[in-house]
Parts: sequence; structure tokens; C-alpha cells
Amino acid sequence: MPPSDSALDPGQIDRIRSLLAPTKRRERLWPVIAAAAFLAISALAFATAMIMAPPLISEHVAAERGAS
Repeated sequence: MPPSDSALDPGQIDRIRSLLAPTKRRERLWPVIAAAAFLAISALAFATAMIMAPPLISEHVAAERGAS
């Protein structure tokens, strides 16, 4: 049966198809940006802690230099 013999309105059919078509979901960037910012701040905090932390030496350096 050719489409011109149909009793349905083509405009309404197009409207129905557009309503039934799945909507395109946009990806949200805020969670990605927030995670990247959190990781960057964490990396800076750990780097600062490594620089500011005292060195891990078990024996006294001054005693070794005086004994030599």
C-alpha cells in the first residue's frame, strides 16, 4: 500500500516518532572537573607534606661528622 493511501496524518506520525525517539543525554562535565580539581589539590597537598616533613634519619648526622 503506498503511503498516500494511508488514513494517518503524516505530520502526526512525525510528531509521534519524535516523541518516542530516545532523547540525547548530554554528558555533564562538572563531576569530571570536580574530580580533577580534587586530585590536583590532593597531589599538591601530598607534595607539600613531603617537602615540609623532616627527613627520616635514624642516626645522628652530627655525631658521624664529629667522629670522622
